[in-house]
This record gives sequence, structure tokens and C-alpha cells, in this order.
Amino acid sequence: MTISKRIFDLLASSGLLLFLSLPMLIISLMILFSSKGPVLFWSNRIGLNNKVFRMPKFRTMRVSAPIMATHLIKNSEELLTPIGSFLRRFSLDEFPQLYSILKGDMSFVGPRPALFNQYDLIEMREIKGINKLMPGLTGWAQVNGRDNISLLDKVELDSEYLQRQSFIFDIKIIKLTILKVIKRDDVSH
Repeated sequence: MTISKRIFDLLASSGLLLFLSLPMLIISLMILFSSKGPVLFWSNRIGLNNKVFRMPKFRTMRVSAPIMATHLIKNSEELLTPIGSFLRRFSLDEFPQLYSILKGDMSFVGPRPALFNQYDLIEMREIKGINKLMPGLTGWAQVNGRDNISLLDKVELDSEYLQRQSFIFDIKIIKLTILKVIKRDDVSH
């Protein structure tokens, strides 16, 4: 990771955490009052060089939900909390990951961090050298299909990012991410 990318991550994540503190408090209260369990869900994710780190998200699933990629859970909609679908549709559940960016476990842009048990994705990324990249809040695969692309396509897009990465490319991905979130493109749950 370049020094300029890390400085951008530090400044942007700390600024956004301050700016979003009130909305995050409101979301926390909505989660607390709408379902049993903690406000945050901490999952073991694969980071830089396949090192495991703990990544927070606002909890959108019931406490009884299995710990696996949502697209692999049959009838995952039934396991969503009353406000889980809303939080996911607008990517509000991702806000706590700003902490992971500030801490240095993630960057704004990079491949989305795999769950610890997504062995096929981890192996495919390692073969392509993608494990040498800091995982991101968003990435090239996110803006080119998000939940609606195969693992193979995701890895190919992550590999393309590895080859093309630059500060200008990161800014382009961030802009595309904002547009995708506003339009709610490619969100399957």
C-alpha cells in the first residue's frame, strides 16, 4: 500500500466516522430495539497476506443465522432482522468498516475481504496474487456486479484491479460505488 493511499484512508475514514456518528447512533438504536442480539456483528475475514482480522458490520441477520456467505444460505431473507434488508439495500450495514480502515486492516478500495471459511475464494485469490492486496470497503468487482457475479468473475476483476491499481483508479471506483449504492444496483438481498 502506498503512503498516499494510507493517508487518504486515514483522513477519509476519520472524517466519515465523525460525519456519520449521528446516523450510526440512530442505526444502532434501530437495531437494538428491533431484534435481540448485539448491534455489531464481528466476522473473521481474510486480510492482507491471508492474515485473519475481525471486521465489524451492523448486524442484519438474526443471531441464529449461520456464519457463511449470505448467497450460500437458503432462504436468507427469512433470517434478516426487521431492518436488515433496509440496511443492506442501502449498504448502511457497511459503515462500521470505517473502523477497520482507520485501524489499517482494510482500505477504501481493494478486493472485498473473504469470510474465513470461503476456502475456494481464498485459494483462487492466492493463485492470482490478490492476497497481496489490502482488502477494501469497495472494489472493482463490487462496481462490476457485486452480489450478481460468480466467484471466478470476481477473482478476474480483483486480478484486473491488481494490475491497474492507482490512486486515480481508486477514485473512479469510489465514484462508481456511490452511484451503485444510490441506484441500489446488483444488491441481491
